[in-house]
Amino acid sequence: MYTREQIESAVKAKGYVWFGDSNNKGYDVNIVGVRNNETKGRVTNAFDDKITLSYKIDGEWQFHIYDCTTDPGTHWVENIMRESGVAILKPGQYRGSHKIRKHQGRYEALGQKKPVKVYRDNNRDKKYDLNESSIEEGLFGINIHRATGKTGGKSTRVDKWSAGCQVIAKNSDFREFMDICGKARDVWGNSFTYTLIESNDLI
Repeated sequence: MYTREQIESAVKAKGYVWFGDSNNKGYDVNIVGVRNNETKGRVTNAFDDKITLSYKIDGEWQFHIYDCTTDPGTHWVENIMRESGVAILKPGQYRGSHKIRKHQGRYEALGQKKPVKVYRDNNRDKKYDLNESSIEEGLFGINIHRATGKTGGKSTRVDKWSAGCQVIAKNSDFREFMDICGKARDVWGNSFTYTLIESNDLI
């Protein structure tokens, strides 16, 4: 399990911005995804990555870590929706990339509002092909949303839940995540930076 200090160190080592809430307004959230390198690019179809939230309340750091996937599920790897291939978000920091809005018109989530970079993988094998030559930048609906809608439920297989979205496995984790994001919006406005790093970035 990762610590907040590990996440902060890794983000800063990349030269990315870390929101330290120097004026102690509260809820200046750092939303950081951690892609699991131990899978060596295999399509595991599992929620084996993490999304973390780090922020201060009354000057004290708060830290939450949730099981998620930062990769598309088997279904969309094998049944690609566009000729160029399934989307796999490229690690990086995407400033002001998301806002709270409805996911597929159904429930509030973090929806992409500014361009991000994705790899495109179109050979339908059981490995994510992260080729620099395949990178596209744009608005692809790379949202941060939940898997199961069942109260108290937790999804174990990614399947159709992600075609490139960042998806939190457990319903109650997502509710907590969105509650915190809602409070952040009230203080800082409806704009969220998403940072994706890899597990081998953590010391």
